[in-house]
Amino acid sequence: MTRFLWWLIGIPVGIILVTLAVANRKSVTVSLDPFQPDAPALSFALPLFLLFFSVLMTGVLLGGCAVWLNQGRHRKAERRWREEADRLRWERERTIERDRETRRASLAALPAPSDRRAA
Repeated sequence: MTRFLWWLIGIPVGIILVTLAVANRKSVTVSLDPFQPDAPALSFALPLFLLFFSVLMTGVLLGGCAVWLNQGRHRKAERRWREEADRLRWERERTIERDRETRRASLAALPAPSDRRAA
């Protein structure tokens, strides 16, 4: 199923991205100085497709970080539940072992069966 989705979605998206890169090869000037638009102090030129891809990758990374931070409480709760399950499993095994020892001790305390044979 995953391979099918890769072929169904990934390949067409890749083709679109390559087409976008080929169509937008001209350089553009990116200015990071909002106060002097005529003579920006911080500016650089790069192909438009690199700008698109860098913005896309920045968005993916920021989105991934936001999701990871948001799911922190779920990971913490799962860790707590796993620790509690391990503790309960250990207590169960300890109780089972204690019950076995109690049964052995009670069986050992019983009088030995008489050796009566039917005459």
